[in-house]
Amino acid sequence: MTKESIYRSILFFLLAGLCEIGGGYLIWNAIKNRQPFWAGIFGAILLAAYGVVATMQPANFGRTYAAYGGIFVIMALLWGWMVDKVKPDLYDIIGAVIILAGTFVIFYAPRKAM
Repeated sequence: MTKESIYRSILFFLLAGLCEIGGGYLIWNAIKNRQPFWAGIFGAILLAAYGVVATMQPANFGRTYAAYGGIFVIMALLWGWMVDKVKPDLYDIIGAVIILAGTFVIFYAPRKAM
């Protein structure tokens, strides 16, 4: 992968994460915190958009979703910190670094044709 394609895929990972976490958060609030029904509907639309954005990755489904899982963990911790004001602790950070390293190996390691 070129640097440009790596940057592009990271952008798609971030956009997909915002759609999934934001969508899930809106549905969560609509149900658990009795927010307006339209917020839950908009959350469902964002969740569907997440599925579309993920297809823009260059890798196959399994590799994309495996790597996305790592990005999701990082973004969920950041969302909790920024939106819910729950600061990650040392073990959250250690776990996130381990997961992020695995994500980069899964998705960005050079592959050879067999």
